[in-house]
Amino acid sequence: MSHSGKTLTAGVIGWPISHSRSPRLHGHWLDHYGIDGAYLPLPVRPEDFDMAVKGLAAAGFRGANVTVPHKEAALRVCDRVDPFAAKIGAVNTLVFAEDGISGSNTDAFGFLENLRSAGAGYRPDAGPAMVIGAGGAGRGIVAALLNDGASEVRITNRTQSRAEQVADELAGRFEGKIEVVPWDQRSDALADVALLVNSSSLGMSDQPDLELDLGRLSPDALVNDIVYTPLETSLLGRARARGNQTVDGLGMLLHQARPGFHAWFGVNPEVTKSLRSRMFEP
Repeated sequence: MSHSGKTLTAGVIGWPISHSRSPRLHGHWLDHYGIDGAYLPLPVRPEDFDMAVKGLAAAGFRGANVTVPHKEAALRVCDRVDPFAAKIGAVNTLVFAEDGISGSNTDAFGFLENLRSAGAGYRPDAGPAMVIGAGGAGRGIVAALLNDGASEVRITNRTQSRAEQVADELAGRFEGKIEVVPWDQRSDALADVALLVNSSSLGMSDQPDLELDLGRLSPDALVNDIVYTPLETSLLGRARARGNQTVDGLGMLLHQARPGFHAWFGVNPEVTKSLRSRMFEP
């Protein structure tokens, strides 16, 4: 579609950003719904984040998604923050308006919608969950699980102090137990886990693999990797080969994008099979 002086513009801010499928996703919806809009990849270094966000707002952007490594910095640049995002401590969706910048966190919504729509039998009360990674996405996933009724969530991270920080900050904000698992004990901690989630970048294209021994994991456990490049990570491949139900990370990306698209472009978009397939076309 050709653009006019009234083109609605948004984008995704990250560093790096070349791997992001968000421009293709929002571009599909803009074409599908016939909207005069554009959605751009925006590579921004961490030290330039605040200045870049204010510049985008001044340039007339409607808003932006925020991805690694900016989700916690995004919280601080907002004039208003959604209460759930404030409890999580991370923002991934910014909306720009004349009266300031609003922030929300749709990772939790996208994460749960992905598990539920995958038909893999997700239940928050099935048993302990374990989350690998303590960045902005991991923080949102721990909060989502506790908010959804999980009684215990374990979190492990290569830098243990980050996991401890997430646990300390979320413990008083949600019901349920948060346990920090030392990185060298991560495989042993899988023994009674009902849901295993990788929220780290390990296993992503051009990143080191996630080294995790699944030997103690129950065959009934559900395994989810929020990485979607590649669509089947080593973790998911190994879990599926031993009989575990697996859920890839693409659905989380698609569902978490819906609230932002609605805020910026005025349409509540649908996640369809054709959309999933288009995300990996050449």
